[in-house]
Amino acid sequence: MKIGITCYPTYGGSGAIATELGMALASRGHEVHFITYAQPFRLPHFLERVYFHEVEIVRYPLFEHSPYPLSLAAAMHEVAEREQLDILHVHYAIPHATSAWIAKEMLGDRHGLKIITTLHGTDITLVGQERSFEQITRFSIERSDGITAVSDFLRRETVTHFGINSERIEVIPNFVDLNVYDRSRFADHRNALAPEGEKLVMHISNFRSVKRVRDVVRTFDRIRRSIPARLVFVGDGPDRPEAAAEADARGLTNEDIVFLGKQDSVAELLACADLFLLPSESESFGLSALEAMASGVPVVATATGGLTEVVAEGVGGHLLPVGDVEGMAEASLTILADQASWSRYSEGAREAATAFRVEEVVPMYERYYERVLNQPSGSDMRGGAR
Repeated sequence: MKIGITCYPTYGGSGAIATELGMALASRGHEVHFITYAQPFRLPHFLERVYFHEVEIVRYPLFEHSPYPLSLAAAMHEVAEREQLDILHVHYAIPHATSAWIAKEMLGDRHGLKIITTLHGTDITLVGQERSFEQITRFSIERSDGITAVSDFLRRETVTHFGINSERIEVIPNFVDLNVYDRSRFADHRNALAPEGEKLVMHISNFRSVKRVRDVVRTFDRIRRSIPARLVFVGDGPDRPEAAAEADARGLTNEDIVFLGKQDSVAELLACADLFLLPSESESFGLSALEAMASGVPVVATATGGLTEVVAEGVGGHLLPVGDVEGMAEASLTILADQASWSRYSEGAREAATAFRVEEVVPMYERYYERVLNQPSGSDMRGGAR
């Protein structure tokens, strides 16, 4: 198959998974074309059967803001026509699904291009529910030939808030390459991050308010009162100053907390961690939690959204109510109490992650592509004409 993929190329779960999917599909013999405004950050080097098409950003004095969705639609149209794409797989509904629909309309019925939209989370739970975007989000999803969601939670949210027929939405979870997230592959950098042999607690995110980074600091502060520990923050975003302010308010110093900023070598860093904290307000899946589990890092997170489908309570970690800092600290100390306890949770986390192996999930996408391609022309997965 010839597959076009559009995603946000910057740091974030949707862009990471879209890029990993494209590389996996190429390794299985498909031709993959990334269409976006910058090279995806997880596309590290030349790969056979992988192509990148940069969307030209229009600069014109009449436009106060660049009309990126239109530039994207034009690029999608051009690539689909020139490369004879079979499928345009867009990740994140707005504006990607909208631009894909415009491109398909420009091509007309003669081409037969199919659009698949994968819903990742805030495109449904946050952006799509803004009054000004609600109708166009619904329209763009409905006009897709196929729809996937990364969790059953997200499928239910889409049905509830947009009235989409649940039978149209295929749940295909995020995935992880267990060969990449294998702590035995990496040199031990613990001495650099925890020079006194402290337990390493880690949090990786985009530091948006939904991640509740203040709760990360509050939980860690309670942990360190009982055992020597150090907190490592990976990533960056608008609430990073909030985390730093919470640390200052609690008298935590650079000896206690390290802010590493954005890092490409996430697997290498996770290989050093003893515990992963994710106290989010909401998670449609929780990719960072899955990557931690694959690395054998026990997870303490909130029992919200798709996290309940990823983290097995009492096996690879614990799930607590949102805001329950005391409970998260107690659960963390249970895991870190001794080496035998930690090893049991670590092995449980790694085992639970095997259900999301890339070898299991990517074929699910391939089978879904085939189903969509075999739809009668002019119809969608509802089985009726548009």
